[in-house]
Amino acid sequence: MDRDAKPLDRADAEEYASWFKALADATRIQIVSLLARRREPMTVGEIVTASGVGQSTVSHHLKILAEVRFVLVERQGTSSLYRINENCVSCFPTAADVVMGNPVPEPPTCD
Repeated sequence: MDRDAKPLDRADAEEYASWFKALADATRIQIVSLLARRREPMTVGEIVTASGVGQSTVSHHLKILAEVRFVLVERQGTSSLYRINENCVSCFPTAADVVMGNPVPEPPTCD
């Protein structure tokens, strides 16, 4: 045990906590997984059809995922297309390493 270890910076801890909180729901994990596997933007209707979850529930979860930037929103006329934010999702395993005190090359950014 490293008695001189310092806690994670508060701002980083809050950012990581928001990511973990956003993924602390099975429906949100399903949506992230669907968008990551589809690898192309989808409408709410397409996500509803693929997930079997109601439109208002999907919209609610997409809003939460967009707030932490796991999902990006593109407006096309009156429609919104949702796609996975590859940069952010690729940071997530590194975030877990940072929280657990495992060495990582550099702090991840989720832009």
